[in-house]
Amino acid sequence: MKLAKKSGFLGLAVIGLLLSACAEQAADETQNAMNSNVADVVFKGGDVYTVEESHPWAKGVAVKGNEIVAIFNDDAEADAYIGDNTRVIDLKGRMLMPGFVDGHSHLNGAGAQLNDANLLKVADDAALRAEIERILPNIPEGEWITRGLWGAYEAWGAGEAAVDAGAGANFTGRWKPNRSTIDDLTPNTPVFVSSFERPAELHLANTAALRAAGLENEILEGMATNEDGSPTGLIEKGSPAIERIRAVITPKSHERILNEIRSTLKRMRENGIVDVHDITHGNYPEYYTELQEAGELTTRIWMRADLARAKEFNDAGIKMGTHPVTRLKDHYLRWGAYKGYIDGIMGNHSALFFEPYTDRPDYSGRYRHHTSDHPEYETENMDKMYAYLLEANKGGFKANVHAIGTKGVSLMLDTYERLQNDVGGSLEGYRVIHNQVVRPSDFPRFNQLGVIAEINPYHLSDDMRWMEERIGVERSKGAYAFNSLLSNGSTLVFGSDWPGTNAAEYYNHPKYLLNAAVNRTTLQGTPEGGWNPQEKISLADSIVAYTINGANATFEGDVRGSLKVGKLADMVIIDRNLFNIQPADLINMEIDLTMVDGNVVYERVEN
Repeated sequence: MKLAKKSGFLGLAVIGLLLSACAEQAADETQNAMNSNVADVVFKGGDVYTVEESHPWAKGVAVKGNEIVAIFNDDAEADAYIGDNTRVIDLKGRMLMPGFVDGHSHLNGAGAQLNDANLLKVADDAALRAEIERILPNIPEGEWITRGLWGAYEAWGAGEAAVDAGAGANFTGRWKPNRSTIDDLTPNTPVFVSSFERPAELHLANTAALRAAGLENEILEGMATNEDGSPTGLIEKGSPAIERIRAVITPKSHERILNEIRSTLKRMRENGIVDVHDITHGNYPEYYTELQEAGELTTRIWMRADLARAKEFNDAGIKMGTHPVTRLKDHYLRWGAYKGYIDGIMGNHSALFFEPYTDRPDYSGRYRHHTSDHPEYETENMDKMYAYLLEANKGGFKANVHAIGTKGVSLMLDTYERLQNDVGGSLEGYRVIHNQVVRPSDFPRFNQLGVIAEINPYHLSDDMRWMEERIGVERSKGAYAFNSLLSNGSTLVFGSDWPGTNAAEYYNHPKYLLNAAVNRTTLQGTPEGGWNPQEKISLADSIVAYTINGANATFEGDVRGSLKVGKLADMVIIDRNLFNIQPADLINMEIDLTMVDGNVVYERVEN
């Protein structure tokens, strides 16, 4: 009996322990389930534009790690995702949307423009001094200040239409700088900058630069002089002094280039750019990798190498989508497509047209002869371009080719069609870049071929100042014809082309691109109603071209480009709901926060 009683007692005890353990396990599982829902960041209290057709609007988003784990339609739903360590960001009625994908930038040039001389809008002594003073803290003592490109806006106001018809062609009395204007600022910093024409009409060398080339007391042909016979520092195109100076310019230091890229990354995260399709030169992939390894890469970079490098890449076994160092798939830093060129640009009459320029009836543009990385690159006939495309196709890379004039665009479409007919397969991922002026007969061909139209909306806000002077009123109706492309079924991808050309400065803040696409005006809001207003496109279509289309163009639309559960957390807060404002107010929008890969990389205001 005692044993039986004891055994019964032990059995009850064991059962009690088992029940207690089960209860604890159930509690743990409940807690774990609750913890699994807890997000790192929750956005609530605003207007969430997802860019998902089936569910375009919501009220909040939950992020855990680098992924979106929930999208909810009511703020009360957010509570299930909020824990002790969750950062809750009250949108306060602002707009949350996918981060912007800049489909076209030149990051090496952007960094140089930010940290080195940017003289595009400089046309007097005071402005020259101000710009040199701005950048001097970025220049290690003894290193050179170069670039410059003064006078690009001397005949026209920045972002304005031409002051008078023919303003550029008839402009006289240009400003001519003198080294004395900046010598006191740069006693030990050589300066060699140029005017905007290409090849440059004029160069300016300060005393330190002349001294480095042995020209301080020597006058060569093409060097301007002061009344006392000393050099002014102004040097004309073709002067042997130019090569003398270029021969002694020292390359930028490693740290200086890194600092230029850091400045570029800072500007992009301030502007809500979460991914950029870069035109990648030289050893910049190594610089990007160095910054990525240091945790400083705050924007995804999809690199586009020069088309002339296709054989080099094939021989090295480099594949699209792989990291330049690890060769692994990396959604931050990866090789993308090849960038090619057919023609030049409108700014210097080198874009290729079927008909001559209106202001140069003897000239209709030219084929592109070289690139900065490969001087031997030539496309003097389309057979050579086709050979480049075949080599790229062998390695599985897509080609994205610059074409601006009507003939350039049409010939590029012809060549893509030839490739498809000969090789077969889809042309998905292939692009024609810029498409500034397109013939009506070529609009449907983008959709027919499946080729992306990569466009740069802000170009029209700047270029309209001289467009009609270049090609006349009628041809200008086919310029920046975004609606004609879209209505013919084209896939549009927006790019800024930041920092611009030798003849124009472009910006990568989304407000400039959206304003241009939706309103088709200058920065001053002219002309009233927009330039060729029939080519306006909607805000919704513009955002698609600026987000999900950019992700699809890199074959990553399944993981980026819209707000959807399971996608990477790349998003921005805009200071207003863009759909609730007057279109003209787009130019005033600001980015309040940028998140890339689940990390808040920029905040304009306290959230």
